[in-house]
Amino acid sequence: MSLDLAAAVAELRRVGYSAVVSDSSDHNRQRGQSLAPGILPLDPAGGVLVGLARPARSVAVDTMPERPYETEIGFIDSLAADDVVVASVPAPIAFWGELFSAAARARGAVGVVVDGLVRDQRRIVEMGFPVFARGGRPTDSLGRIRMVEHDVPVVVGGVRVARGDLVVADIDGVVIVPAEAAVDVARRAIDKATTENHARELIEGGALLRDAWLKFKVL
Repeated sequence: MSLDLAAAVAELRRVGYSAVVSDSSDHNRQRGQSLAPGILPLDPAGGVLVGLARPARSVAVDTMPERPYETEIGFIDSLAADDVVVASVPAPIAFWGELFSAAARARGAVGVVVDGLVRDQRRIVEMGFPVFARGGRPTDSLGRIRMVEHDVPVVVGGVRVARGDLVVADIDGVVIVPAEAAVDVARRAIDKATTENHARELIEGGALLRDAWLKFKVL
């Protein structure tokens, strides 16, 4: 299958999911690309998020800024089609909420992954914007955390994330694939997903699991 990155993203949205991308990353000798457990979708029925990383890092603060949310606003207004915000947030404060989601979606972003907390969860779910986080808290970020940099490599959920890395996330968790390997891993994942569909059909038709394994070598 001949793919460029845009085609790979589109095809993964059609047939991909986090487990098959994780397996394909392993086979590509890039292990350990799944974020630590606990970063999960606000809406478990929301399907699969596929896009390209826009990393950001926040730090804890204890003073009110002169220009509230200045860095966050500039970052969100710079988002574009297929972007996924991937944020490192060290303090147990809500980093993301409803209006950030509305603004990000309006710019063309397709989702958010936060190694931290969010708020306005019900409203975010109602608008259908995919957000992954460790949990929720109503406490505002103003004067408590501040974004200090973005679009530079950060560590999120124990995995290094750089701008343009492939992000695939669903109810099982989040996988990050380095940009330079994204097309190769996506191609493997698409092939594996197709093969798994054939194996499932064989099993549902009455074959033993061993027969399916011997024929397709997927589990």
